[in-house]
Amino acid sequence: MLLGGIAGCTGKTSGGAAGKGAAGQDGPTFTVAAAGDILIHPQLTEQAMTDAERDHVKGPYFGDIMAGVKPVISKADLAICHLEPVLGTQGGPWSSYPNFLVPPQIATTIKDIGYDTCSTNSNHSLDDGYAGVKRTLDTLDKVGLKHTGSARTKKEHDTPNIIDVKGVKVAQISFAFGYNAHEVPKDKPWLVNKTSLTAIKAAEKRARAAGAEVVILSIHWGREDWPNPSKSQLELGRQIATQTHINLVIGHHAHVVQPMEKVNGTWIAYGLGNQVARHDVPIGLTEEGVIGWFTFSKHDGKWDVKAQYVPTFVDLPPEQDIGGQDPDGTATPGTAVQPVRDHRLVDIARALRDDETRHTLTEQQRARYRLAFERTRGTLLNRGGAKDGLTPLLDLPD
Repeated sequence: MLLGGIAGCTGKTSGGAAGKGAAGQDGPTFTVAAAGDILIHPQLTEQAMTDAERDHVKGPYFGDIMAGVKPVISKADLAICHLEPVLGTQGGPWSSYPNFLVPPQIATTIKDIGYDTCSTNSNHSLDDGYAGVKRTLDTLDKVGLKHTGSARTKKEHDTPNIIDVKGVKVAQISFAFGYNAHEVPKDKPWLVNKTSLTAIKAAEKRARAAGAEVVILSIHWGREDWPNPSKSQLELGRQIATQTHINLVIGHHAHVVQPMEKVNGTWIAYGLGNQVARHDVPIGLTEEGVIGWFTFSKHDGKWDVKAQYVPTFVDLPPEQDIGGQDPDGTATPGTAVQPVRDHRLVDIARALRDDETRHTLTEQQRARYRLAFERTRGTLLNRGGAKDGLTPLLDLPD
């Protein structure tokens, strides 16, 4: 079963791509995992401080929050994250919306989870100006994460982010539609990549010239909280699929899951939702996310991409403890015991199948996880992805 292979994994797969790939393949093959927005709200930082105290480590520590997806992310040959906010300094101060400045310790967790590279281009990339861009990229360099979408110098901007994946040169490029109230500095036009079809074509051309065999586009677009792609997303997606040779498009920004569809042979994931976030006003959909799982195989000199998905969910504890007991041990009238005590990122199918976790879940959790999985499935498939083979990497148990 897929579960056994994923759940038991503690690191990247190994092996070269030279010669024949998997059985029946006539060229190399590799897997890519790409997930939604990593957006650290104050409640997550508070949780990370609590977890650090429990684990007797220096905080904030985000490892416990995100541990639920490590078996999947670490299994992929290439794992791509989207880092939405600007990283601050170790001891703060930190801030939230409208200008995010978050603990840099999240970078260590992103690396430990198994990510290899991150897009750093979002509508919040300029929240702390050039200093914030530099600090963020310096921090990612320090922990060993590659990155693209923002740059400290023109040379860095012009140098493609290319990763060797089982002997295949894979490039990641990244673009965003805009930067809220912040303007791109006129003396640093290379600081971030603002979306245009012309700029995307130029970035792909640079990557191909540098030897990239596969190009993956991370793009920040669409309307927040809307499960359906906007007209502008659909139009640009079709232009990318018909006017470039980009092999895969992975979208962010909506904070809710949006469909995947295959256009002119190219898979477009319009929106992967949130990987982890804690919005001030959760709407149900913002707790749901998806990890796209893509298998690249080369046939007759051309790359074929098989698309699968892993629905995820962020358990949110209540703002206040609404359950418990009176001092005499009896249940407090009008309250219910609240099973969720911590913010935790959950791989839904794995949590419902795994012997170590499924017996500890309440009926309410099981029902909520199933709802999230089925809603994610319905959203992903509502532009016809099923006819092109879009399936879950691991399905729900019966």
